[in-house]
Amino acid sequence: MKMHVLSGGRLRVRRGIYQPEAARRETIDVPVSSILLRHSQGNVLFDTGCHPEVAEHGEARWGSVVKVITPIMQPGDNVINALAGIGLQCDDIDVVLCSHLHFDHCGCNTFFKRATVVIHAREIEAARAPDALAVGYIAAEWEMTKAPDAVEGERDLFGDGRVVILPLPGHTPGTIGALVALDKSGTFLLASDTVSLRSTLDTGVIPRNTRDPDALVKSLAEVRRIEAAGAMVLCGHDQAQWERLRKGADAYD
Repeated sequence: MKMHVLSGGRLRVRRGIYQPEAARRETIDVPVSSILLRHSQGNVLFDTGCHPEVAEHGEARWGSVVKVITPIMQPGDNVINALAGIGLQCDDIDVVLCSHLHFDHCGCNTFFKRATVVIHAREIEAARAPDALAVGYIAAEWEMTKAPDAVEGERDLFGDGRVVILPLPGHTPGTIGALVALDKSGTFLLASDTVSLRSTLDTGVIPRNTRDPDALVKSLAEVRRIEAAGAMVLCGHDQAQWERLRKGADAYD
C-alpha cells in the first residue's frame, strides 16, 4: 500500500481558534490536507479538502465564516488537481473517509460520485441538526445523493489491519481518524482536527472550536497512546509538519 499526501487548499485563520491565549486578531496560514491510500482492494481518500470554487468565491460558498476562516489558496489548488497530478481521476476513488463534515474537510465530496463515503453516524446526525450551520456544517459542502456508509465504532476497512477507522470525538461529535500501516514507512495516525496543530497534543490546551472538551481530552489521550506505540501523528492543519512531509507522487510505502 502507498500513501500520498495531497493538498486540499489553504486557509488563513485566527490563531486563537487553536491557541486561546493568542492575540485576538493574530492569524496563521495553514494547509488543508487530503490523504490518498492506494490499497490493493481500492483507492481510499481521507478527507477531500475545500471545494474548488472557494479559491475565488469563498463567501458565495461559505458565507460570513470567511471572515475568520479565509481561503487563500490559488485557483487550482484542490484535491481534484492533486489527484490528476499522480494520474488519477475522481472516479478512480473507491472510498472516501470523512474525518468530519466541516466545510474544509469535505468540500470536494460531491465530485466522488462512484465512491462509498464513510462518515460516523454521530457526525451525520450533528450535520443535520437544527443548529448545524451555526457550528460549522454547510449542507451544500457534504450532502450527496448517494447515502453514506455510517460507521459507529472502530472498523478495519479491508479486514487486514492496513486501514483502521478510529472514533476520536471531541472536535465534533463524530470525528474519526484512521490508523494506517505501511510496509516500509511504518504506521501513521491520520488525526485530522483531533490534532489540528501539534501544539494541542503537546500542551493539552483545548482549542476554542471544540464541541465537547471532555471527549477531546479522552481522544487526545488515545492519540498519545497510539503515538507512544510507534505511530506518526499527521495533524489536520500544522504548517511546520506540512513542510516536512512528502507530497504528491513522492509517496510513503
